[in-house]
Amino acid sequence: MNRKSVRAIGIACVLFMLGWLTAATVSAADREKLLSDPGVYGTFAAFRIETDWGKLDQATRIANLTSFRGVVEQHREKLAIDTYLMRGLSDHADFMLRVHGAELKDTQQFLVDLQNSAFGRYLTSVVLLNGLTKKPNYVPGFSEQLKSDLKGPSESGPYVMVLPIRKDTEWWSLSQEKRAAMVQEHTEAALPYQKTVKRKLYHSTGLDDFDFITYFETAKPEEFHSLILALNKVKEARHNRRMGNPTLMGTVRSLDQLIEVLAQ
Repeated sequence: MNRKSVRAIGIACVLFMLGWLTAATVSAADREKLLSDPGVYGTFAAFRIETDWGKLDQATRIANLTSFRGVVEQHREKLAIDTYLMRGLSDHADFMLRVHGAELKDTQQFLVDLQNSAFGRYLTSVVLLNGLTKKPNYVPGFSEQLKSDLKGPSESGPYVMVLPIRKDTEWWSLSQEKRAAMVQEHTEAALPYQKTVKRKLYHSTGLDDFDFITYFETAKPEEFHSLILALNKVKEARHNRRMGNPTLMGTVRSLDQLIEVLAQ
């Protein structure tokens, strides 16, 4: 076993022990409910780690990352917090957090506590998006066959893409019937990718500079690529005043896995 492998194992063991001691004292929020119910706030926060972080010795980095873990575990009592590694796939940031909460102020306090932690002193917030989950506006009007097709399971990660979208003013001036027809065309174009690309929509009009935040998970990035090409061809896409910019891309990582990478 080489020196690098021994070091990685040592870091993992230390972080596991610290994580077990922290997690054992905190009760978790109802994660499944927060991820599935309408009326839940979703926040995407991407951070860049400053260059001074690399100048710290490993013991100091591990100590600071322990404060990161402590903040996450403390707030998991009210929030569902997912972690992603962006480094190597995005020039926007090193990692991203997706936070679901019943109260937006709980998410705010979590992010404030994170940036006030020992680890937070080395972070710069580069992207912050806020949205809200809602019941489907147009699905009730779809055919029964289309509704049935949409209920099929979708594969999860490990790849994650987040694209915010802003509509033009003409979209909002259209009648409900015209928007519904275009959304149905959008849905039918996306249907071939139902099994390979998992999707979740957040409404952000008034909560952010965008109207929607679209979240995708897939094991096959090429399928996501084809999905976006298909969606760009439908009539509804003509009303996208802005799509992406930023486009966030990374991989799903557990808190332990993310900390292990950042500790290197």
